[in-house]
Amino acid sequence: MNERPYKKNNPHRFSISIVFGGIGVGIVSGCVTVIYRLLLNHAETLLFSIINYTKGHAFRIAIWLLILAILGVIVGKLIAWEGMSSGSGIPQVQGEMQGYLNQNWWKVLTSKIIGGTLCILGGLSLGREGPSVQLGAMAGKGLAKVTKQSTTKERIMITCGAGSGLAAAFNAPLAGVIFSLEEIQKNFNASILICAITGAASADFISKNVFGLSPVFHFQLEHVLTLKYYWTLILLGIVLGCCGALYNYIMLKGQDIYGKIPWIKKDYIIVIPFLISGILAYQLPSILAGGHAMIELITNHRLMMTTMIIFLIGKFIFSAICFGSGAPGGIFFPLLILGAYLGAIFGTIATSATALTPDYITNFIVLAMAGFFTAIVRAPITGIILIAEMTGTFEHFLSLVVVVVVSYVIAHLLGSEPIYESLLGRILAKKGVRQDNYTQEKVLASFCVGGNSIALNQKIKDVLWPDHCLIVTIHRGKTEIIAKGSTIVHHGDILVALVDEEYLGMVTESFQLICGEIQI
Repeated sequence: MNERPYKKNNPHRFSISIVFGGIGVGIVSGCVTVIYRLLLNHAETLLFSIINYTKGHAFRIAIWLLILAILGVIVGKLIAWEGMSSGSGIPQVQGEMQGYLNQNWWKVLTSKIIGGTLCILGGLSLGREGPSVQLGAMAGKGLAKVTKQSTTKERIMITCGAGSGLAAAFNAPLAGVIFSLEEIQKNFNASILICAITGAASADFISKNVFGLSPVFHFQLEHVLTLKYYWTLILLGIVLGCCGALYNYIMLKGQDIYGKIPWIKKDYIIVIPFLISGILAYQLPSILAGGHAMIELITNHRLMMTTMIIFLIGKFIFSAICFGSGAPGGIFFPLLILGAYLGAIFGTIATSATALTPDYITNFIVLAMAGFFTAIVRAPITGIILIAEMTGTFEHFLSLVVVVVVSYVIAHLLGSEPIYESLLGRILAKKGVRQDNYTQEKVLASFCVGGNSIALNQKIKDVLWPDHCLIVTIHRGKTEIIAKGSTIVHHGDILVALVDEEYLGMVTESFQLICGEIQI
């Protein structure tokens, strides 16, 4: 159990500390993420230069395949050194916030950055956005450790860092804020919100100074879909919900298949996707790495239907092969690419079957990205905000909501669990931790009763206190009183509550409203 000193805090001082704390985390997380992005960009450029140099020369190809195998071994050793650097990184951050995991921040940063860079150099179909969330979170945790913050502030800084990492990775600060609250924190707390906003803004400022003002995806939608064609959006949502459920199943199945390979040591499993990448480099190079080449092709409408289907299936299967191996990289960016191709295919069919012009295909591409993301991750608000930031307008908000809600419902009805929750469950299962039997860590929190408190002069039993907490003592001047139901609350009392750490944010906000003071 973590204890903190019982002291009355100045609410104005606390508010200022939250703002400056968010800025500090945003700067550190933004710098780490920008460095990671730069390394990955250079690695991807080098990859395609190597492919062009070796193509058509058998000896050069053989040397490159040998180098890929060596890269796979190095990445495998990095994961063996720090297991929490495996995969996306988002489930690990969720596990940390829920109290199941305690990551070594500097080892994760080291292993993730080096391993992720080598994976992109090797052409693996992995994204940088999931790792950026983990890198940002670990940067926030590292800053908290170095500055010796309390457990509560450390958790706030981890959440802030996660959102800052995503903001810097996508050049989308609002999406970073919403994702950190919706997917990492799992609740909307005022203190965490202001910290996340300042952190995401700071990280986004750093990122845009390096990479420019445009978001990673930028789509110009010239036409708004009229209401009479909204039936196509319902169909699109159904398709995306089904495809999202299939995606989750295949991704998890890929991990199971790797786990059943008896003739390769665990440290060398990652060599498999590296060698497959070496083969695809000379047959289907566009599906390698994150998928920027695929986006450029589809936004220019230069692909035939058959080609789009081949790219979609190829990217899907190769992503499952890469991610299932446990390589340090995410699915965030690749799944958006797949969503875009699903939208392009659906839009091509819809425009040929209706009076819609081909200009509307871009609308379906953008809407499908949000819907597919929601069906897989089950974070609808993030999906909507992310796409709105990409397009730079909220004119398509209604159509976004229709597609996102339908895909969300369909995925749920099909019994598909959110991918990051499923992945977290597997991580904990390997560690022998059962989520349903886990004893939540408790935190002592103190709250000062202000002059405008609704609990003032009330018996403790007569006040509607929040769930997941228990008032244990009251500090009245130099006197410590054991809290009872009949104890009357006075102005200036400091209430000491035992709180489930997972619900600390919610409980804190409720006490702030009841006591009329801001405390931490």
